[in-house]
This record gives sequence, structure tokens and C-alpha cells, in this order.
Amino acid sequence: MRYQVHFIDVQNDLKNYIWMLEDTETQEVVAIDPTESKLVENFCEQHHLKLTQIWLTHWHKDHIGGVPVLIAQHSIPVFGPREELSKIPFITHALQHADQFRFNQLNVDIIATPGHTLGHIVYFIDQIDSLFCGDTLFSLGCGRVFEGTFEQMYHSLNRLAALPPRTQVYCTHEYTLANAQFVLTIEPHNLALQERAQQVQQLRENGQITLPSSIQLELETNPFLRTDCVEEFARIRTLKDQF
Repeated sequence: MRYQVHFIDVQNDLKNYIWMLEDTETQEVVAIDPTESKLVENFCEQHHLKLTQIWLTHWHKDHIGGVPVLIAQHSIPVFGPREELSKIPFITHALQHADQFRFNQLNVDIIATPGHTLGHIVYFIDQIDSLFCGDTLFSLGCGRVFEGTFEQMYHSLNRLAALPPRTQVYCTHEYTLANAQFVLTIEPHNLALQERAQQVQQLRENGQITLPSSIQLELETNPFLRTDCVEEFARIRTLKDQF
């Protein structure tokens, strides 16, 4: 594989991961939602990689915290949501829905997914079956609706559900176990979900990551991707907020 995805476990209270997309031929790498600069610098040093791009999904501090120091040390482009420029002034390449750009030989497609924040975007790369989705879609869950509306989040999730089933889902938090405990109360008879929950429990007991997921797996086990209407989505999301 020319392109490999690595993770950095931030080991913070929010259980953040920083995803690193490497071109193994050039040893160039992208940092996606870098929470802390030092972790990215250490990773690049350890693996002899050159940081060449930063991608941001939304403005929350646990997604952009490391950027100011990284761009002070590296003269590199910062890609991020056009709608959140006022909150992320160091974006150099402002992106909106259906925009495209390149990382070496890869074509990167932007999908707007408002709901968690108003300007949230995600990065889809069909060539390597990869979706970097920030806080819109989680394994067995979805992000809280902070700035947007339930309707916006419902439509954003439907956009992601329509991606190729093989697509690997790289979300930014290790919330899978907590999400499993909730969605089992919504779909207690879902056998695929029961099986997934057991696997997740085992992985976490062994200190292992539960990601990436896939669109196929989420369609089978994530009730947030299968609601029939906005009202049903809002009902389940509200229950999760109170869980």
C-alpha cells in the first residue's frame, strides 16, 4: 500500500485520536485534526516523516489545538471549513461542499456535514476507501448537535451513509464502547450489534483501538444511520444526550 493511515492516541479526557495519512513513497504525511503539536512532531521524528499538509474538520479546540505551533515550525497549507474561517483564522485553503484538492496522487473530496458545528466538513478519498469524518459520524454513534439542528445532522449522516460500503471510517474519538452500551438499548435484538459490542469490549480490555469502522458496519449496527425521518433521529439523539 502506497498510502497508510496511522493514529496517535492523544490520551486526553476526550479520547482524541490524531490521524496521520502517509505517502510511503515520499515519506510525506498529513495531520488530520492535530490536537497537540508535540505529539505530531514526535511521531514525524520517530518515523522519519515530513509533515506537508494539515486538514481540519471543525473549529473545536481538541481538533485545532496543535496547529499554531505546527505552522510556526513548518510552512505548510492548512485546509479547513470556509464556514468557520472566523474561528480558525490560520486556514490557508478554505473549503466547502464538493470542493476537491490533492495530496500527492490522491484526490480528496469535501463533503459538508453541518450539525455538530455549522461549518463541519469531512474528507473522503475514494482511491483508498477512506473517510476522515471528525465528529459527525462515530463508530456506533454520531456527534452531539451543538451549533446546528437535528435536521442538518440527519441530512449530514445520510450523505455519509450513501458512500461506498467499503469506505473506512476514521472518526476522531474513541467513543465506541460507550456508544455500544447506548445503542444496545435502542436495538437490543440486533445480532450484528451484539457481536460488534462484544468485539469492542474485548478490544478495549486489551487496550486496543476500535477504529476504523466502515460504512458497511455502521449501516448494520449504528441506528443513527437508519432513522427514517428527522423526528426519529432527534428522539434517539436526545436519548443519547441523557444516557
